[in-house]
Amino acid sequence: MQVSTNNESELFLNPRADTERSELWGALSAAGSDAAIEEIGRWSDYAETPLVALPGQAARLGIAGLHYKDESGRFGLGSFKSLGGAYAVFRLLQSTLGAESAADEITSADLESGRFGQRTSRIAVCCATDGNHGRSVAWGAQKFHCRCVIYLHQHVSAGRQAAIAAYGAEIVRTPGGYDESVRRAAADAERNGWTVVSDTSWPGYEVIPRDVMHGYTVMADEVVRRMRTDPPTHVIVQAGVGGVAAAVCARFAYEFGPSRPKFIVAEPARAACLYQSGRDGHCATVDIVEETVMACLSAGEPSPLAWSVLERGVDAFMTLGEDLAPEAMRVLATGADGDPPIVAGESGAAGFAALMAASRSGEHSRQLGLDADARVLVFGTEGATDEQIYSRLVGRSPAEVMQRRG
Repeated sequence: MQVSTNNESELFLNPRADTERSELWGALSAAGSDAAIEEIGRWSDYAETPLVALPGQAARLGIAGLHYKDESGRFGLGSFKSLGGAYAVFRLLQSTLGAESAADEITSADLESGRFGQRTSRIAVCCATDGNHGRSVAWGAQKFHCRCVIYLHQHVSAGRQAAIAAYGAEIVRTPGGYDESVRRAAADAERNGWTVVSDTSWPGYEVIPRDVMHGYTVMADEVVRRMRTDPPTHVIVQAGVGGVAAAVCARFAYEFGPSRPKFIVAEPARAACLYQSGRDGHCATVDIVEETVMACLSAGEPSPLAWSVLERGVDAFMTLGEDLAPEAMRVLATGADGDPPIVAGESGAAGFAALMAASRSGEHSRQLGLDADARVLVFGTEGATDEQIYSRLVGRSPAEVMQRRG
């Protein structure tokens, strides 16, 4: 058994990790990733998000370097999710309208202009969400002029609901947790003739989740282009169903081949479906008995598409105790030894939280090679997507944190 535990986390070294393959796309593809990178790069509101060096934190953690990919400003939506859901909405509308006519290829500029508004307004998309993915789908539906229905389970905060509704989406509240809301959205879509735009896959439903994940590779590609000559030795990515982790893992393996960084997936101990899948050697479902503070990582069932990459692409799976993410949020907000303060939401701080937990454990640090030569990349996948929750956990508002940044 390759599991080790400390007071804050558990670590499982993946015996199936394939360190020799130059490509680990699984059900994704280089062509699909390249197409998403090219398309999203043409959007009028596209801008690369910051890659922030944190030498002060690196020194405190005893490693050579630390970089933080800050997704808090992505398209003004507050998270990396805006890359996936909106891109999948575009791809759906483009293919649907293209199949209805013999016109030249329909572009995102065509859709955004409202040129096909009479036709797109008759198309409805829907999804279930913990917050960020639904916000992206709603934004994409508004941007490209189609109808949108978003399903929120009972634990999604009022602040996140308001942020989604601001993009014109119809909101449906459901009992239970995320996985129950996924099933309700799928059933209603089939009955009403809507199209589900989900970030998780299931048998017979793969095209749209694949588009979502290809959209996420934009974030990884931005980092690769910045760090190609001095790549990290370790990449830590948080996960819910595993979509973003798989997208990052696949793109890094493609770019760096056998010399790719060591890849670590972190998730809440209360919703550790990928950790359990790693131990079992296949997609495993876990029961979520109590919701995690890392709300946007609360998923009990992995996406099979994501698992097709992660089963051999991940070197280690980590679980996180509930206190770790809020502590990481506060540490990032404070800054250290000249590092800029950073606003990271509960789920956005999870990768950095995993690094802190591993660094506190001599055994975990040794197993992962987090030593004085390690250069670590973490992904700040969201900012303060619910400002009230952020302020309660950090003790300061996002605005107060940013004032210190200057």
